Amino acid sequence: MKTILIVDDHHGTTEAIQKIVEENQHKALVAYSAEQAFDIFKSSAIDLIITDMKLPGKSGLDLLKQVHEIDSDIPVIVITAFGTIQNAVAAMKLGAFDYIAKPFTVEEIEVKINKAFKSQKSGTPLKITAFSLTEELEGPYSGIIGQSKRMQEVFAVIGKTTAANSPVLILGESGTGKELVARALHYNSARANHPFVKVNCAALAEGILESELFGHERGAFTGAVKSKPGRFEMAGGGTIFLDEIGEVSPGVQVKLLRVLQEKEFERVGGTKTLQMRARVIAATNTDLESRMQQNLFREDLYYRLNVVTIQLPPLRERMEDIPALVHHFIKKVREESSQDIETISPAAMKYLLAYTWPGNIRELENVIERASVLSRDSTIDVDDLTPNILEELNGLHRTANHLNEEEGDYIKRMEEFEKQLIFSALMESRGNISHAAKLLGLKRTTLRYKMEKHDLLRFKFE
Repeated sequence: MKTILIVDDHHGTTEAIQKIVEENQHKALVAYSAEQAFDIFKSSAIDLIITDMKLPGKSGLDLLKQVHEIDSDIPVIVITAFGTIQNAVAAMKLGAFDYIAKPFTVEEIEVKINKAFKSQKSGTPLKITAFSLTEELEGPYSGIIGQSKRMQEVFAVIGKTTAANSPVLILGESGTGKELVARALHYNSARANHPFVKVNCAALAEGILESELFGHERGAFTGAVKSKPGRFEMAGGGTIFLDEIGEVSPGVQVKLLRVLQEKEFERVGGTKTLQMRARVIAATNTDLESRMQQNLFREDLYYRLNVVTIQLPPLRERMEDIPALVHHFIKKVREESSQDIETISPAAMKYLLAYTWPGNIRELENVIERASVLSRDSTIDVDDLTPNILEELNGLHRTANHLNEEEGDYIKRMEEFEKQLIFSALMESRGNISHAAKLLGLKRTTLRYKMEKHDLLRFKFE
């Protein structure tokens, strides 16, 4: 068990972090000023300090200086308000281990704590740099990258929706960035100073999910040795993000419907009615309308959640965003690891632009991270890419024995192959349609028709 000192003059914040610390089997000590915190530090064996930057009297920076004058190995995590992350740069320069932006989530606190103790155990400090902190401030919706028409449409909906309190349903394939959109909706709203609480509905069994959402009272079930607030309570006046909502069981669906309709709920095993003040954002990669037809998802719950819909495009439909995403991930790898990667070769970029990306942005990030490890110098090249990308572009393993015998599937796969073949020829000819047509053995007019059919006219191949 570790001892963590929590410093914040806001009692709600200290109580929230204290609950998280204790639920993770650590001991929590609380102080409401830098002076009080320093007295506790001198008289107790402290393993980690989590302190707000802004405190009455001396600041969190002052506390950091005092603590490190006595013991520079004590990790200190600073808390800063959203939109003022640049204030944490000074703390990083003074030796702060990490930072947390308000409002924070349970997962964020847990990750930062585990990261701090892991670095202590390994003896390797894992401090972030001032450069990486300032980079997080770029863009209207931090973390969401895209200049394509499809993404601009998404940004427009986000902009219109942030001021509303209505539920939002985010749809999109796995790996398209649904959580980033949910966070953008929260952090650009009037709820930004309240918690953002995420629940992965697919990762929890029905009984556990119900307890996580609504909380439980002591003795409600075997193992409930004490009362515990649920995620709706922890969200308060903030946002609760229900990820993979399509996987929720019918029993929990009924209770979610009541929360959305009546704005109230009870803890498992409890009788006291609690008010729900949070905004609900849900996301799924499944076809909810199809699940409704199969009686797997309630129609009334669907319409309660689907007041505003944000449809995220798959990466294959926003290929022009790939270069910016690639360079973003290269920079991320460089900042978070010892890999000295600076750029990607034009040839490797051609392969990335021709691949169909079934795993979307998550797959792209994985490819860049893997390539960064394998690269022999500061530039990612073709040989560093995953074999499936090379095989797909070159048309390997796309023979008849890999095609489904059903006509519809055969036609679909052939159209995908045709699109990739045309894309490759255009990349080879640097966008010269006449040259590409010769490479493919097609008339120029036929190639233009097929480019329009496959929506390839919008790309620049220079």
